[in-house]
Amino acid sequence: MDADVSLRLAEPRDLPDLLRLTGAFYDEDGFTTSDAELRRNFAVLLNAPDAHVAVAAAEQHLCGFALTTCRMILESGLVAELQDLYTEPAHRRRGIASALVGDAERWARGSGAALLEVVVAPNGRDVTHLVGFYRGRGFRDEGRRLLSLPL
Repeated sequence: MDADVSLRLAEPRDLPDLLRLTGAFYDEDGFTTSDAELRRNFAVLLNAPDAHVAVAAAEQHLCGFALTTCRMILESGLVAELQDLYTEPAHRRRGIASALVGDAERWARGSGAALLEVVVAPNGRDVTHLVGFYRGRGFRDEGRRLLSLPL
């Protein structure tokens, strides 16, 4: 990661920037979560003991973030999920995403998680570059499919 980029834990004052980054991420990837839902959910996650929101800053400008949460599941015990990872296009290929993944891994280990998982959602796009990115950082494709039921 470039020397002029730093990582830190997100704070409530970062909410406007987190919403800006998440909006850009979700627009890029085709997610349809409303701004109101994102604001409400981030307000909870920023204070949740089982969530970790890290931000990357370049020259006092937030340029990326990662959201990781933990949950207990019967099969594996405590599992962390890297739910969201985003770096602004102008800051890509500088090691920021890798640093954010490393930060998520350290937090997950420190929380006692047995696994760190990530869901790669194609949303009708070719995501082989994302699968390659995560495989290059030690993630394994378990061949699972994620099915969801909107409630």
